[in-house]
Amino acid sequence: MTEVLRLLTRVQKLLRAAADEAMSRHGVRIGQNLVLEVLWQADGLTPGELAARLQVTTPTIVNTATRMEDAGLLVRRRDPADGRLVRLHLTPRARAAERPITEARRRLAEHATATLTDEERRHLHSALQKIIDQMTGPTPPLDPGEHTPSTGAGDP
Repeated sequence: MTEVLRLLTRVQKLLRAAADEAMSRHGVRIGQNLVLEVLWQADGLTPGELAARLQVTTPTIVNTATRMEDAGLLVRRRDPADGRLVRLHLTPRARAAERPITEARRRLAEHATATLTDEERRHLHSALQKIIDQMTGPTPPLDPGEHTPSTGAGDP
């Protein structure tokens, strides 16, 4: 099973490097494309709303938003109904990048899975989703005698 972990790690590194190269051609850093993808669908989210959708922390989004604002990809605006809230809005530059970035990601996915049959792609998708579901649930202890609050392991 450790071989599976090694392979998953290797695939992740290769895909991340290829995605970073592809995104940099459009003036976007890796990870920023994920922020853009959410905002292309729902512009004007708060950092907290965006963080929840991407399953990251709000400080991560705040830092990313600062870099994206510096790059001219988004602007922060106060919510007109609640001035305490800040909303993230795409700039025309970010909107113009939607088609080329979406196409670059499609080409990358196509290249990465080019040697797989349609059935293998479906199985890969299913297997990866099962791993995600398993890993987002309660984490079992590494040591069978270890107690973890999330699983209740070791309780009488």
